[in-house]
Amino acid sequence: MKKTIHIPIGSQHISLLEPVRFSFECENETIIKVEADVGYVHRGVELACTTKFKFKQVGYVVARVCGLCAIVHSTCYTLGIEELMGIEVPKRASYLRLIANELDRIHSHLLCLSHTAENAGYEALFMRIMKDRELVMEVQEAMTGNRIQFDYVSIGGVNKDMNSELEGVIRNKLGLLHQKVAEIKELFDNNWSLSLKYKNVGVITKEMAYRSSLLGPIARASGVNFDVRNDSDYLPYSELGFKSITMEGGDIHSRNMVRLFELFESIRLIETALDGMPEGEIAAKVRGTPEGESYMRVEAPRGECFYYLKASKGQYLDRVRIKTPTFGSVPGMIEALKGSNYADVPAIIASFDPCLSCTAR
Repeated sequence: MKKTIHIPIGSQHISLLEPVRFSFECENETIIKVEADVGYVHRGVELACTTKFKFKQVGYVVARVCGLCAIVHSTCYTLGIEELMGIEVPKRASYLRLIANELDRIHSHLLCLSHTAENAGYEALFMRIMKDRELVMEVQEAMTGNRIQFDYVSIGGVNKDMNSELEGVIRNKLGLLHQKVAEIKELFDNNWSLSLKYKNVGVITKEMAYRSSLLGPIARASGVNFDVRNDSDYLPYSELGFKSITMEGGDIHSRNMVRLFELFESIRLIETALDGMPEGEIAAKVRGTPEGESYMRVEAPRGECFYYLKASKGQYLDRVRIKTPTFGSVPGMIEALKGSNYADVPAIIASFDPCLSCTAR
């Protein structure tokens, strides 16, 4: 006998660490209808960037949009301003920016995988991944001065150079991290209750990914080979032989594995950048004020981060518009949840790695 029940989850819930609310209509254990409400955080960052802060300050403000991808936001904004002002960034600064962006990706992906393990009931693995994540956090602190909210990227370049001692620290800790990630991948590859049981759970087909305009690891796990690092020369990824990671399953397991393989690729990119680090200055001189409109895209850990800027030769910008990947992934989450068992909800949501505070600006 079927029994229809309505179950809310969020915006405060032990398995959902983000301010979003889902409402499920279930027949017994199967979800047949999903509604989502993302309107719980109002931060006013965009308005503040046009009324309270001058354009040279905005790069540090938008780094506070998201603690997990602070470098990505400051990079995206800074590239847009540099386009408006015709600033040519030194090649060494571009390499340093790439390293900082990939470190951002590593610590974000590790956090996502730790929550995935926690939602599967592996508290010990959650703590282990968080401990291993300390290696990249220490690298970020050594490189930028902070463990989080890095005021590293500036208009014209970066704020801190790299020396041989810092390079040695990065190589050593990333070498250790590579070993740790290989061990974590072994667990996700072979442990049934951690990851293998989630094959064919929370499936997003390639067609659904296109229809919902999904981005980042979510889309690539469904076979959509889209990565801004392939499509744009905003940083020297093509020079370092970047290759995007895709899988075909479109399920929780595939999303986990895409992130794991991307960790290896990010480590390789950083090491290759260190091998070929150009000599020269780390910042160009900044003169004048911005004028016109610019659009900029950067590949954040969750997908495409998009900035629109408008300026008219003043110290304050006319418009700052930010689009983060999580907002676009909500329709995909709804599709993945429909038809799934209610018990799989925490694992499905965790596999999307949502960041709603990043989305609310």
